[in-house]
Amino acid sequence: ICSWRGAVIEPDQSTEPPSSKITELEKPSSVEAEDQKEPVPINERQLAVIEAFRHAWKGYKDFAWGHDELKPLSKSYSEWFGLGLTLIDALDTMWILGLKEEFEEARKWVANDLVFDKNVDVNLFESTIRILGGLLSTYHLSGDSLFLEKAKDIGNRLMPAFKTPSKIPYSDVNIGRGTAHPPRWTSDSTVAEVTSIQLEFRELSRLTGDEKFQKAVDEVMKHVHTLSGKNDGLVPMFINTNSGQFTHLGVYTLGARADSYYEYLLKQWIQGGKKENELLEDYMRAIEGVKKHLLQRSEPKKLTFVGELAHGHFSAKMDHLVCFLPGTLALGAHNGLAADHMKLAETLIETCYQMYAQVETGLSPEIVHFNLHAQKGHKDVEIKPADRHNLLRPETVESLFYMYRFTGDKKYQDWGWEILQNFNRYTRVPTGGYTSINNVQNPSNPEPRDKMESFFLGETLKYMFLLFSDDIDLINLDKYIFNTEAHPLPIWVPA
Repeated sequence: ICSWRGAVIEPDQSTEPPSSKITELEKPSSVEAEDQKEPVPINERQLAVIEAFRHAWKGYKDFAWGHDELKPLSKSYSEWFGLGLTLIDALDTMWILGLKEEFEEARKWVANDLVFDKNVDVNLFESTIRILGGLLSTYHLSGDSLFLEKAKDIGNRLMPAFKTPSKIPYSDVNIGRGTAHPPRWTSDSTVAEVTSIQLEFRELSRLTGDEKFQKAVDEVMKHVHTLSGKNDGLVPMFINTNSGQFTHLGVYTLGARADSYYEYLLKQWIQGGKKENELLEDYMRAIEGVKKHLLQRSEPKKLTFVGELAHGHFSAKMDHLVCFLPGTLALGAHNGLAADHMKLAETLIETCYQMYAQVETGLSPEIVHFNLHAQKGHKDVEIKPADRHNLLRPETVESLFYMYRFTGDKKYQDWGWEILQNFNRYTRVPTGGYTSINNVQNPSNPEPRDKMESFFLGETLKYMFLLFSDDIDLINLDKYIFNTEAHPLPIWVPA
């Protein structure tokens, strides 16, 4: 199978090492192909990622085609919004990996079968980062206007979410009826969700010339900038759509419900050409808040980790989601922010790696608790039974990618390679696909969950492929910014 970037990738039919079959891989053909450089050969680790992607895709194609998520064990599928979520999330990954045949087949589905005029409730945040983000990035990489047309369609259908008394959007939108509402149990939205849709809507305004998208999401950021209830730049997890005020005050985390607020402060500042100083101020203040309130060191290895604060009480709990932070800190340092951000990134990525290395399967659980006091026979990382699942999440691999890009230290590639091998060992389903598992502490029976999240193809494998590449122009980080679902969007004023 010949990729359209010059790589020849044949299905491996023999036992010889795959590298002997490779010609060369150029950077992704993007709209600006005039600055093509010498092709960089694809290496064996990247080939292993392509093989893993193909295996995952086979399961999706055979048993879940056009549906949201594959259930690889029962050879069936589950629906969330009924919009082909895995397929859309994987489009730009296929482009970057050079899988032309798979990409064309998926494109055909988008052209003929992706219909947004449906009486269905979607989550504003999830559909923005996965569907809108996925369509926009695929448009930029391929230059194919089909994806922009679809992006405009879904973007317009998500706008009713912003019709609230406070302009803080509702969490849910019916994209067929044009109505929106909060979750059934509360009138609150999640802070991370309302502040992590900006990159996508801003880009949609830039491409369409219609400022309503950017205006709606910028208003949210300006409002959050002025709110009281922050703790040295750290934000609570919930915000009320009627009053526009933070609720459930006093709880601060960089994990679920708050995580990508911090990521998008920095990334919007970079996206917009480093002009919007309020975003940068809020980001810098928040990182100082993290250092002041949330950083501690574990025993016995003295790993620096990010805990949580609840009403003045520190908890040594860290979500795997927090492992986005080393990459974000490194990205900020690369863009001229404080050098000590890079030092902190280096210590935190070590911790995130240990969340894999200190576990029996070599795969991180969803949540860990760190030991603050040395006890004989105890590791740094303790895992509670309710937290020992692994959802094939990307955050650590994402940060490894940034760390490798900015330092060139090959240990980050080696750590990523270990993680990929453990995914293959414990989560790969022979008939196609990969599955989340319930128990990372039991290598003999990790208790497969029968679910492959769309982000495994959209993020985890994409970041793996980029981590193993030595081509800095394969999604150049001075030209592209990744949304929180790993979909690259152009920086408006490239560095």
